[in-house]
Amino acid sequence: MSSADTKEKLLAGALATLTEQGIAKTSARSVAAAAGVNQALVFYHFGSVDELLAAACRYGAQQRVDEYRPRLEAVTTLAELLALGRTLHAEEKTRGHVAFLGQLLAGAQTQPALAPATAAGLDLWIEEIEKVLGRVLAQSPVGEFTDPAGLARAVAASFVGLELYEGVDALGADAAFGALEQLAGLVAVLEDLGPVAQRAVRHQLRRRTQRG
Repeated sequence: MSSADTKEKLLAGALATLTEQGIAKTSARSVAAAAGVNQALVFYHFGSVDELLAAACRYGAQQRVDEYRPRLEAVTTLAELLALGRTLHAEEKTRGHVAFLGQLLAGAQTQPALAPATAAGLDLWIEEIEKVLGRVLAQSPVGEFTDPAGLARAVAASFVGLELYEGVDALGADAAFGALEQLAGLVAVLEDLGPVAQRAVRHQLRRRTQRG
């Protein structure tokens, strides 16, 4: 088995262990057992369990972003983005990735090595969402009054919160998704206005922005 193959087995083993057993039970031994290799290889390739988990976070996030990128690139409206968000949510939950994210966020509070890796993993998603928002808002009457970069982080943070919140209040999380879809519907109404009405909307938004 090549060094690259061993590292990939360890990364996959770390993802599986963290998802199935939680961060408290994730150790060199449990990860090595899941990967089917000697636990000494954890330290040989990554130096520590924390560094392995950090690498696994980036590895897992990159895999999922690569998988969803074609669907994100096909999005043309905010409503489509939210619909894809619902689909992504359901798929990620079924595959155990929501549990994995929850464990990483919990671990990052007490294990400093995990914080930057968790943030880097989320940044991969934020970068893709920002591209979508920049594209779909470009022709919208509200486009010039939004910050795609900041909005992308808000969307990602909201999604993470909803993912974790659903575990304690599934109906509440569904209602939150519904509220976001209502906002997307309002933007769609503005986009359907004629050019004269859109200019009037922009004028009022500029006035309010200047006052603010």
